[in-house]
Amino acid sequence: MFVTRLSRQKLIPRSLTRHLSSTSPPPPSSSKLHHLYSFTPPSSLLQNPNPNPKTLAPNKKKQKPPYRPPSSLDPTATKTLRSNLPFDFRYSYTESNEAVRPIGLREPKYSPFGPGRLNRVWTGVCAPAVDPTVRSVDGKEDPKLEDKKRKMREKILGEPLTPPERKILVEKCQRNRTKRQINLGRDGLTHNMLNDIHNNWKHAEAVRIKCLGVPTVDMKNVCTQLEDKTFGKIIHRHGGLLVLYRGRNYIPKKRPVIPLMLWRPHEPVYPRLIKTVIDGLSIEETKEMRKKGLAVPALTKLAKNGYYGSLVPMVRDAFLTDELVRIDSQGLERSDYKKIGCKLRDLVPCVLVTFEKEQIVVWRGKNYTPIEAGQFLSDRESFDDPDSDLVCGAEEHDSLDGSNTIGQ
Repeated sequence: MFVTRLSRQKLIPRSLTRHLSSTSPPPPSSSKLHHLYSFTPPSSLLQNPNPNPKTLAPNKKKQKPPYRPPSSLDPTATKTLRSNLPFDFRYSYTESNEAVRPIGLREPKYSPFGPGRLNRVWTGVCAPAVDPTVRSVDGKEDPKLEDKKRKMREKILGEPLTPPERKILVEKCQRNRTKRQINLGRDGLTHNMLNDIHNNWKHAEAVRIKCLGVPTVDMKNVCTQLEDKTFGKIIHRHGGLLVLYRGRNYIPKKRPVIPLMLWRPHEPVYPRLIKTVIDGLSIEETKEMRKKGLAVPALTKLAKNGYYGSLVPMVRDAFLTDELVRIDSQGLERSDYKKIGCKLRDLVPCVLVTFEKEQIVVWRGKNYTPIEAGQFLSDRESFDDPDSDLVCGAEEHDSLDGSNTIGQ
């Protein structure tokens, strides 16, 4: 009997006996100790010392909430921005022509500012400063907005700069003095670029802007839109390099509210640039002119993201002797040389013949009259410096190189 009990005890492992002894319930209050000695165990022995072991475990890192696209957000949760800028908000102010109306939209009228973030209605092309339903059929801005824009600009600019003051500001914007620069590319002056300009004006009175690509075909429009939308003043221009002054009475803390576009809207559908039959010609004459235009020597070759400020005078000079002009645009994006051709049609003026084989072929037309001598010089009268020495030394060579690389 003793042997069997001992053998049974050896079969039970010690760890199991310890576990059974530790998990045994505490002695009840009706034990002999209570009756004999009036002993009552403390409450700490009767209660479980660790009732909820999960609470004492180390806190795990909270997981981030799942991503929700802007279209699923509640419009009432975001605060609506109100901007008092007296002009229509567009994606690009230099590459969009208010006179040309689209014939359709590629997507529904979904605001690029986000749902409920702006107190203006997106019409598919712009966010007008006034109610789009009360705008005139001509598409012109309200004259009150134009007057308000002029008063705001005069108030911010103050008295004009003296030649020494302007020279000091231009020297501060040289490349060897500061790295602050805003690049204006193929999209031209975009809406979000206005916010970048005001951010640079926090730390400096003037900012350097380098213009390259398609907008440089019409630099006068670039300078006009910059002054019109920022209420600043261009105090220096050399090729595609500009210096934009903020004004004497500009206060950074009272800068205008500029809501940012969260994404780029789709461009609307515009009429075709190249017609099947050119006006005033027959089908056979149009086909013959396109073949002839692709065979004429190229006037110049456009460099990718170059400076095209001298392209319009070159085409005007070529039309004095030639009827057709071909511009080699190999390597450029299709949308880029189409925009260049559209600008040439309006500025030269001329007739677009074809864009085949990455070539821009333009025709001067039957009743072509050359522009009067010296008329093209009026484009730079308001932006040239009266003093010949107001040229940034380091930037001058860069702009000269950029202006000469219209053909490679």
